[in-house]
Parts: sequence; C-alpha cells; structure tokens
Amino acid sequence: MIYNNFGRISLFTALILTLMSLQLSAQEKITLQGAVNRTLTNNLTIKQSQVNEALGEADLQQAKYNQLPSFDASTQGGYNWGRSQVSGAFAYSSSALNINGNAQLQMTLFQGGQLRNQIIQNKLLLDVNKGQTAKIKNDLTLNVVTTYLQVLTNQDLVDAAKQQIDLANQTLQRSDIQFKVGNQTLADLSQAKAQVSTATLNLTTAQNQLDLSILVLKQYMEMDPSTQISIERPDISKLTDIKTMYNANDVVQNALTVNPDVRLAELQQKTYQQAISIAKGYYYPTVSLYSGLASTYSNRLDTKVIGYNTISQQIGITQVTNEQVVAAYQQPIVGPYSAFEQIRDNFNQSLGLSIQIPIFNRFSSRTAVKKARLNLQYAELSTQIAKNNLSKTIIQAVLDLQAADKQYQSAQQTFEANKDALNVTKQRYDVGLVNSLDYNTAITNFNKSQNDMIQARYTVIFRSKIIDYYLGNTITL
Repeated sequence: MIYNNFGRISLFTALILTLMSLQLSAQEKITLQGAVNRTLTNNLTIKQSQVNEALGEADLQQAKYNQLPSFDASTQGGYNWGRSQVSGAFAYSSSALNINGNAQLQMTLFQGGQLRNQIIQNKLLLDVNKGQTAKIKNDLTLNVVTTYLQVLTNQDLVDAAKQQIDLANQTLQRSDIQFKVGNQTLADLSQAKAQVSTATLNLTTAQNQLDLSILVLKQYMEMDPSTQISIERPDISKLTDIKTMYNANDVVQNALTVNPDVRLAELQQKTYQQAISIAKGYYYPTVSLYSGLASTYSNRLDTKVIGYNTISQQIGITQVTNEQVVAAYQQPIVGPYSAFEQIRDNFNQSLGLSIQIPIFNRFSSRTAVKKARLNLQYAELSTQIAKNNLSKTIIQAVLDLQAADKQYQSAQQTFEANKDALNVTKQRYDVGLVNSLDYNTAITNFNKSQNDMIQARYTVIFRSKIIDYYLGNTITL
C-alpha cells in the first residue's frame, strides 16, 4: 500500500515536472536587442509616424507636379425653350438643344518663386517627419532598455525574496524546536513566524512588480499580454567596463549634433524660414500661358446650304419695246447639316498670356509675411529651449551617474558588512548567545542591504546607458 502511494506520488511529481518543462520550452526567449528590434518593427506609434512620412512624400511630389501645365476639358448641354439664341448662329429660336464643348491648357510661368519655394519647404517638412520618426525610435529604444533593466532588477529582487523566505523558514524551524524544548519563549516563536510572513509579503510584492514590468515590455513590443516569454539575463558581474566618469560639457557638445530633439527643432526652424519666402511670393504678379479649343452644336441648325442653282427669271419689260428683262440669280440648295459637320465648322482655337498683378488685397500678403516671420521667431526660441533642456538634462544625468556609482559602492560595503554580521549573529544565536530579536534584526538588515545593492547596481548601469543614449551610441548589455 505504501509502495502504491509512493508510486502515485512519483508519477504525479513526474507529470508536474513534465508540464513545467513543456511550459518553459514554450516560452519565447527575449534578448535586449531582440526586444529593441521587435519594438522598432511592431510599435504602432512608429507606424503612425511612418504614415506621416508617406504623406510628406506625397506632398513633395505634388509640389513638383504643380510646375506642370494643367489641362481641363468640359462640355455643357441643355434644352432651352422660350426665346433663346441658337448656339453657333446669329438667330433666335423658341426652343433648341444646344451643346458646347471646350478644352483649356494652362501653364504658370511665374508666380513669385512660390512653386520652387514650396518644393523646398515640402522637402524640409519631409525631413521633419523623418526626424520625428527617428525621435520616436530613439525614445522607444531608451524606454525598452529602461524596462528591460527594470525586469532584470525585479527578477533579482524576486530571487532575493525567495532566499529570504528560505532563511526565514530555517529560522522558524529552529525557533519551533527551541520553543518545544523550552529554550525560547512564545514571543520568540511569534517573531520567527512574523519574519516568514514579512518575507512572503516581500516576495509577493516583488513578483507583482516583475509581472508589471514584463507586461510593459510586451506592450512596447506590441505582443499579446498572454504570451509567455523569458528574459535573457546577461551576466551583470562581467560588466566591468561601465564608464561612470564623464565631462558634462563634452557630452553636451556631442549630443547637440546627434540628439533627435534638437535636430527636429532645427528642421522645423528651417521650414518656417522657407515659409517667409513663400509668403513674399504674393507680392509678385502671376504670369500664365493658356490655350483653348471650343466648338458648339444646335439641333436648330439641322440644314445648311450645300450648293446653288442658276435660275433665270423675268424681272420686268422694257417700256419702249416691251421686251422682257430676264435676270439670273443663285438659288441655294439646302441639305442636311450633321452634328459632326457643325462641330467641325464651329471649331475655334485660342492662345494667350495672362498676367495677374496684385494691387491691393486688404494687406493680406503683408500679414502673411509678418506671421511667417513671427513663426520663425517662435521656432528659433523653441530650438534654443530644446538645446537648453538637453544641456540641463545631460548635466543632471552625469551627476546622477556619479551619485549612483558612489551609492553602489556604499551599498556593496553595507551588504558585505551585514552579511558578515548575520553569519556571526547566526552562529551566536545557534548556541544561545543572542536572543531572537537580535537575530531577526540582523536578518532584516541583511535583506534590506541586499535589495539596496541590487537596485544600486542596476541604477549605475541604467544611468550609464542614459549617457550612451545622449551620445548616440548603441545601447547594449
């Protein structure tokens, strides 16, 4: 019977281990570079920005097409009743079906340079759209790296919390034994139980933080939240080349040449500079070349003269001799007048030059130029603000990195000291030289220093990667 129960337990355990191995094998392993690449490929914000790029490209092409001539054709047909003119004739009719058709070709020869300046501005606007996409990609890359590091931090905190639970359970077991033999009081046992509860609560909190950071990482990558993933853990202990000392002024000067925020502000400033040239174009006349074709048709002109017959007819007699006076005249011969013949006969052409000279338009051109200059002034201020903000942010980042490095060194020393103190206290506690309160205090100090050291270690890495980001370097672990 015992053998059967043992066999069932072994089978059940094997089944659980098999399911766990299948679940782990089904998880997709995500590296930092893989997370960045997937974000840059799938993120919807980037796709929106790329659509804006396509719109900017279409606007640029249209600005180039505007230099081509335009060709329009139209036709109009209608039935008129009452007294109205017959189309294509100096005649009137009570009712008629009239059809008119025309085609016009027009080409702008000069428009104050607006066509060329619009092309230049649209090129700049396209660069702005591309700069916006680059900015979004850089920002998302930094966010992914930050979240990835947060996941690693939370994973280490979870592992530390599990170790703390193991230590608390071992302490509880010893306290329970000591309580049963009368070497410890109920208060000592209660403190040990509270230590286990605290460690369990810390594990729950750390696990929740880990799950949340993984969810945020999935959202950046546009992954299904239910997808199981595992994060590749780089060996942080091998990251010995983390640079922590920077000259803030050197970082600022380099960042000003590569930072997407500054570059975007400078491109927008150029577009407003070009807008002034476009607005000034309204001061100049517009010269256009045009030509046209036209013809008409009317159902009232369904006949036409197709020839003449010579007819002799008496027009009188002489008074003296009574001789007949005969005169010849041309009698028209009327035939059908087809629609094709009407259109051909009424066909006419035109060619001309149009000049539109702005004389007074209620100062709208002057206002447009003034507004364009104000927009440029606003853009110049925005560019300077972007540079100032970047400078301030970088100086703060350099100071934060130096402070984080000092904090990490201090956290390491504190952790080693608390680790040694816990070992000594445990040895003395095992032989009854210290009470449970001192031992629990040593455990609490050890746990806190361990968590502080983990967070400080990743803070140094993160602060260093921030500087790499502003320098335009590829962020890797």
